[in-house]
Amino acid sequence: MNLEEKLAFLQTSSMEAARKEGNAIIDNYTTALQQVFEDHKVEAIRQSETRMKAESQNAKHQINQALAKTQLEIKRKEGRLQQHYKDQIFEEVHSLLRDFMQTDEYEDFLIKHIRKAMDFAGDEPLTIYLNASDEGRLSDIRDATRAPIKISREEFFGGIRAVIKGRNILIDNSLKTLIDNEYAKFIMIGGDGFA
Repeated sequence: MNLEEKLAFLQTSSMEAARKEGNAIIDNYTTALQQVFEDHKVEAIRQSETRMKAESQNAKHQINQALAKTQLEIKRKEGRLQQHYKDQIFEEVHSLLRDFMQTDEYEDFLIKHIRKAMDFAGDEPLTIYLNASDEGRLSDIRDATRAPIKISREEFFGGIRAVIKGRNILIDNSLKTLIDNEYAKFIMIGGDGFA
């Protein structure tokens, strides 16, 4: 081999060795970049799943808040409606009671409750009170019951109240108390969410 052939051979083998070494470096670098890419891809997927889960939870929370707010507003409206109808019902009750208080049956009602109070008191002294609106019936009721009856200074709509001082007992059969008790325990019952 002459010098030129030797140089050509040396150049070819050097180039091949350099090419092999360069290809090995590129392959290693490509493998490393591929691994970095895979790691980045896994991390990006994990972060996106975490973000989606957080956003999903946040959306559910916002929906639940909106639902709770809407339900609360519906309950408030329902409560106002129930209160409105309850008040209407008891206005009608007052009107019917006023009509009833103009009848002879009302006087019988008063006499019956006075006699019950007298029976309960037995021999103990008792004072019976009528509402001022019933003052016109006072003499007839006294005649029918022979009871110590006074007109009350306190308005109680109608009915009677009786006091047995010896036992510190108040018998309250006033229409005001009866209506107030019924009003306090009255609950609307019906379909579509009414209690």
